[in-house]
Amino acid sequence: MGIRILKGGMMTTVQDLGRTGYQSQGFSVAGVMDVRSFKIANLLLDNPENEAVLEMTLIGPTLEFTSATIIAITGGDFQPTINGEPAPMYTALYMNKGDILKFGSARTGSRGYIAFSSYLDVPVVMGSRCTNMKSRLGGFKGRKLQAGDYMNFRIKRRYLPFFLSRKLDLNEFDQEEAELRVVMGPQDDVFSKQGIETFLNSEYIVTSDFDRMGCRLEGPFIAPKETSDIISDGIAFGSVQVPSHGKPIILLADRQTTGGYAKIATVASVDIPKLVQRKTDHKIRFKAITVQEAQRLCLEEVKELDAMRKIIHQPCKEVLECRLVAKRLRKLFE
Repeated sequence: MGIRILKGGMMTTVQDLGRTGYQSQGFSVAGVMDVRSFKIANLLLDNPENEAVLEMTLIGPTLEFTSATIIAITGGDFQPTINGEPAPMYTALYMNKGDILKFGSARTGSRGYIAFSSYLDVPVVMGSRCTNMKSRLGGFKGRKLQAGDYMNFRIKRRYLPFFLSRKLDLNEFDQEEAELRVVMGPQDDVFSKQGIETFLNSEYIVTSDFDRMGCRLEGPFIAPKETSDIISDGIAFGSVQVPSHGKPIILLADRQTTGGYAKIATVASVDIPKLVQRKTDHKIRFKAITVQEAQRLCLEEVKELDAMRKIIHQPCKEVLECRLVAKRLRKLFE
């Protein structure tokens, strides 16, 4: 009762919100890159917010279902098909035993997510089911999925109320430019006034040096007052480091726990999905905001997710229209 991996794709791993509380021991948080798409996938299925999903990168996997379940696909458009027929995204989809779910390369975005109503049966390690590939910890044997792997489901859950309403009209990554809002600091004082202006008024290009650990950008030199080397300190998801070469590196889910380069800014958490869904040669600009503005954006996203939850928890419009027509017909023949 689960899924068989026929093809693993470029990099498909089990992820959740990450393994928190162990950075002081040197373990990175890991977890999903695009938290928004992850939450929407679980929301569509009424899963717990932190239920583990499959995260795919650039080229998706091919899966065979050995039992019935319900899934939701979010994130970039990996051109999913079920038994050779196109499958909609951001929609609850019923999968039968023997069905083949296949993904191609990412048409938009670069990372996609598959949530399962029956929950993936992988062990909880240090409070999380996420995969940390550098430590070979968690997920499925601490590594990316490959052909021949098999994962069980933890429960049988094949019914969801308001099934036909469980779809959202979203397409968030079909663009090549993104503005990332950042909170300046904690070491922005290391940089010259000209360096700060360069950072906030220049266009940067995503390089091929882009993985779950970080994203290296190409663009104008960001000048420090003297040096950007500092005594190593902690690193947050979205920290923008500037090494001595003066080009920003944005640290992501599998980032190291500490670093010795000054951090000129931190990307607001609501904008990290826009970054992690970029591809090589896409363009990025930065805009400074306050901590209060970043907090307001977080609250707005919470409200947006609540609104999505209400949309999928109401009778389908088409069903209501059919009921109305049936009621009118009954009256005609009474």
